[in-house]
Amino acid sequence: MGMPVRIEDDLYISARDQAKAEHRTIAGQIEFWAKVGRAALDNPDLPIDFISESLISMAEPAEDAVPFVPRSQAN
Repeated sequence: MGMPVRIEDDLYISARDQAKAEHRTIAGQIEFWAKVGRAALDNPDLPIDFISESLISMAEPAEDAVPFVPRSQAN
């Protein structure tokens, strides 16, 4: 369900610029930021970069996933 929301112009411009760089819509970028923020508040002991990368990897299609190989087993 889409719902119009008023935001400051500078936030919109930042979201627009980041969305272009990340190949998202502006709404998708703001939603991503909201998810990262919510996860960070729920998990204050985790670094933001870890949260962000985890959310990005969870959104990737399973067929594009690369299996984890521990360094001790990598050649």
